[in-house]
Amino acid sequence: MTIGKWAEIGKEAGLDGIDLSIVFIKSHTPVYLDRIKKELSEVGMPVVMVTAYPDFTHPDSFQREREFEYLRRDIALSSEIGAKYLRVLAGQAHPGVSVDEGIGLAVKYLRKSVSVADKFGIKLLYENHAKPGSWHYTDFSGPSDIFLKVVEGISDTDIGINFDTANTIAHGEDPIPLLKKIVKKVETIHAADTSTRGELNHVLIGTGLTPFEEIFHILKESGFDGWICIEENSKTGVDGVRKSVKFVKNTWQIA
Repeated sequence: MTIGKWAEIGKEAGLDGIDLSIVFIKSHTPVYLDRIKKELSEVGMPVVMVTAYPDFTHPDSFQREREFEYLRRDIALSSEIGAKYLRVLAGQAHPGVSVDEGIGLAVKYLRKSVSVADKFGIKLLYENHAKPGSWHYTDFSGPSDIFLKVVEGISDTDIGINFDTANTIAHGEDPIPLLKKIVKKVETIHAADTSTRGELNHVLIGTGLTPFEEIFHILKESGFDGWICIEENSKTGVDGVRKSVKFVKNTWQIA
């Protein structure tokens, strides 16, 4: 599927913008990027956020530096296609990397990334994450206690938070206590659902374990007025996207 087609699906479903994984963007060559920008312009759908996968907790110091350079490129690419936000992560839960060491590395590189993002007009958003297909291991900061320590370490920077509604459940925890602690820093939401506590098993949004009405109520009470991304991965095609959009909009209204 082209990025233009992805944008068309979003528009047809009644969305105001789209969210792209960095893996959708195949290169940084001028002709390719001009084609993407033309497709998006013709559809009339902005790219709100790009999601990247920096691995700052890698045990190899040389690889960590590579990861930082990869993120610099991701920031530049996000800027090129007009995105406002770039979702960033701490890194993988590599065997042999202690909690304290991982927190220190994640904080160091996330802080280091801010000046690059500022240069290109991109806002970085740190996410409570689980495990993407692009990684070997789960997210180092998936457990809430670790995530909160990293948040504390970057609290004096301009990095915001993208809160994922399913990932905390995928780590076997309740998302509500975590959300209440960080809600004032939340700038965007990934609305996702999982059928299994302790495992990320995507299902049609609204049919799993995620307490959407309670989450949305907390957000509304805090004055949240940011973007909600429909992270639909139930493998039910365009129909699943439409149903998920309808569910999220309706639930937001009644929350």
